[in-house]
Amino acid sequence: MRQPTQPDRNIALELIRVTEAAAIAAARWAGRGDKMAADRAAVDAMRFVLGAVAMDGIVVIGEGEKDHAPMLYNGEHVGDGHPPEVDVAVDPIDGTTLTAQGRNGALAVIALSERGTMFDPGPCFYMKKVAVGPRGRGAVDVNASPTDNLKELSKRLKKPVQELGVVVLDRPRHADLVAEVREAGARVLSITDGDVAGAIATGWPNSGADILLGIGGTPEGVIAAAALHGLGGEIQGVLHAHSDEVRAQAEAQGYDFDRVLTTHDLVASENCFFACTAITDGDFLRGVRFYDFGATTQSLVVRSRTGTVRTIETFHRHDKLQEFNAAGF
Repeated sequence: MRQPTQPDRNIALELIRVTEAAAIAAARWAGRGDKMAADRAAVDAMRFVLGAVAMDGIVVIGEGEKDHAPMLYNGEHVGDGHPPEVDVAVDPIDGTTLTAQGRNGALAVIALSERGTMFDPGPCFYMKKVAVGPRGRGAVDVNASPTDNLKELSKRLKKPVQELGVVVLDRPRHADLVAEVREAGARVLSITDGDVAGAIATGWPNSGADILLGIGGTPEGVIAAAALHGLGGEIQGVLHAHSDEVRAQAEAQGYDFDRVLTTHDLVASENCFFACTAITDGDFLRGVRFYDFGATTQSLVVRSRTGTVRTIETFHRHDKLQEFNAAGF
């Protein structure tokens, strides 16, 4: 009889300190109409705390190239330099506009996996996606029509198409998609930003979201893949070029716009980690609350190897938060 192995260190439990810091920093800017200031505060706070995490990380998905993003840029080394060697994907604010306008659904997000296992989007900023939760895994195909996907998902979930909730980014490019989803009889759950949260919602009980469809960010797709690995869901994507110039540049670097990227293609690891903290209220977490004593946060922590999914509520004292003022939170 095979002996069970003891799980090794769950880095995700340490990463919530990173997302908590970013969320608190960003929350101070929630509703103030300045998404650049909110993002800058979250980036500064996230990077400050990342430096204390015992890991040798390379940012595969960050805030952009070094010249345009002096902190958390693609290729930056993060952590204290000790093992393990990992790829890191960060999104200090998934939903900068949501934060600036004080709307629901904004998250501070981080994911990591073993070195060399995280898909590098390069110049491919967009991808066509489909994401589902555990019960829908294997029932959808990114190259199938929305109608066919909804029919197959309906069979798998054993619920009428009319009861399916379909997450779609509110963009002009999705006008035909929305029309087809409604024609099929399903309900459109329109989001203005935050497609990491939208993908995770498909794998979260009672969120009302059964499937995510449409064209969104490739970096967000990679981060969502890390979360869905642990949640037991699935994401598929096909790279999408928003211009001929981008397509030519990407193809010259070896990117294939016909290839279907699976969950495992996006994060080729069975031991990946994901953590997020809500900045504003969402489908599965409550946003940052400020009180006389300090602040409270709610976070989600996922590890794929063990399949553990934790929600964590944390109380932060004002006098302790003041120690980190230099980092913007």
